[in-house]
Amino acid sequence: MSVNSGPTKMMASEAFVEQLVAEGVTMVPGIVGSAFMDALDLFPAAGIRFLPVAHEQNAAHLADGYARVTGRPTAVVAQNGPGITNFVTAVAAAYWAHTPMVVVTPSAGSAGVGLGGFQETEQLPVFSKITKWQVQVNRPDRMAELTRRAFYLAKAENGPVQIDIPRDYFYGENEYDVYPSADVARGPGDAGQLAEAARLLAGARSPVIVAGGGVVAAGGSQEVADLAELLTAPVANSYLHNDSFPASHPLAVGPLGYQGSKAAMRLLSEADVVLALGCRLNPFGTLPQHGLDYWPQQAKIIQIDADHRTLGLTKKIHLGVCADAKASATELVRLLRADNDARQQDTARLGRIEQEKQSWESELAEWSSKSGEPISPRRALSRIRDVLPGNAIVSTDIGNICSVSNSYLHFEQTRSFLAAMTFGNCGYAYPTALGAKLAAPDRPVLAYVGDGAWGMSLTEVMTAVREDIPAVAVVWNNKQWGAEKKNQVDYYSDRYVGTNLYNPDFAEVAKAMGANGISVAGEDDIQPAITEAIDSGRPTVVQIHVDSQELGAPFRRDALKYPVRYLDKYAHLNAKQ
Repeated sequence: MSVNSGPTKMMASEAFVEQLVAEGVTMVPGIVGSAFMDALDLFPAAGIRFLPVAHEQNAAHLADGYARVTGRPTAVVAQNGPGITNFVTAVAAAYWAHTPMVVVTPSAGSAGVGLGGFQETEQLPVFSKITKWQVQVNRPDRMAELTRRAFYLAKAENGPVQIDIPRDYFYGENEYDVYPSADVARGPGDAGQLAEAARLLAGARSPVIVAGGGVVAAGGSQEVADLAELLTAPVANSYLHNDSFPASHPLAVGPLGYQGSKAAMRLLSEADVVLALGCRLNPFGTLPQHGLDYWPQQAKIIQIDADHRTLGLTKKIHLGVCADAKASATELVRLLRADNDARQQDTARLGRIEQEKQSWESELAEWSSKSGEPISPRRALSRIRDVLPGNAIVSTDIGNICSVSNSYLHFEQTRSFLAAMTFGNCGYAYPTALGAKLAAPDRPVLAYVGDGAWGMSLTEVMTAVREDIPAVAVVWNNKQWGAEKKNQVDYYSDRYVGTNLYNPDFAEVAKAMGANGISVAGEDDIQPAITEAIDSGRPTVVQIHVDSQELGAPFRRDALKYPVRYLDKYAHLNAKQ
């Protein structure tokens, strides 16, 4: 059928699949299950690629990566019960990454609900706090309507939504009206608020712009650049949104948050007006770092975000504007250009910005200068940075070295950096990279993964080989859970419980799965290995053996205290303070 053809007689499973087609869905990751097999049988004829994975969590991560690169939601599906509960971690990650995604959860048959049958569980409560909207199809004849609503709200709310479908409701014949869901267009915001924002920015002595994920989602980096140039304002990336502003721009000062840029932090600390654009100012991304408590307590904060719930949530703000980041930046530029009193380019401030950037680059280069074997993680990160293609997409896992990479990852275009965001789950980077590669097959895609997290996702190498997805996994092998081991070094007197790992040769494991496997032990082999992996056009695992002694600052210093023991049997464990 063609969309917008009016009510048409069909099976409920056909209505579901036709609505996916109407939404532009061409790929659905998941694991096969009898609960949705009648719809699955129709996928090939409908032009939808079902992409089977090794674990359902990774299916949702794959959908996350696909949506974050395309800007459009896809669906993810699995067998009812345990297949669906395996989605939870990845859906939570997508929720905090503001990723549009339709989580299809086939459930127990309607006649057997509450009887404790095979693979039965209540599937709505477990997702209630990590989705933007939930619905259970309550009648088969509402299949197309509610599927369409799910896609609309995923786009409108910028996050995952859940549609729960009793498995028997895929069957049955009805009249269905199939047509695409609406797209939401957001404007620049209230005219009076924007006029006030323009006035504050024009009168600021040291304005700073913090560009967040909303800039990426709106495709507004050029508009932010226009605004920054009018104000001679440095632009910092919000935490884990290093692709929100082109790194080569003279006003780009790098990311905030853990292992971020000292230049960004020092300049932000001097601000009298901060424009947080497309940014929720998440608490973890504004914590002190490098010994710098950089958030300006006396500055006037202008926060602009498409989600009204984030305005003023984490920081006291002077002005909150609910708006699209790109549209609001465009309007602010217009207002400032119309104001005859708008400032001219401040050459002294440009010099100050460049001085801070050079100082930070020199310090980072010094930190990265350790050569020899075993390879310094910082040295390896800097060597890879220098050989990455300009259009590369990088996903990062959670963990010590992956988090330190925040200092080294620079991008020129949006939709290039995918991280687990504040949910911070391990096993994120590689399946997300697979989704990103499917979304952008002409761009090189690399996943940075620690050896601990790699144990959670390496099975998807089989998926990459079977489905011909030539993403590259860079596995940092230091035989430990490095982030937590650093806590044991600093707070628990080098008592290691559960942090040491005994790994196989991950390059050989990759080869056994049918992928390329490259093992790197010397610094001079890093760049050739990365180039070979990208150029091969095949799924590749690059294992880099790195120094286990070099660890970054504790990742959760805000949540740790030096231990005190009172019981005699534990008294000798008191850590030195």
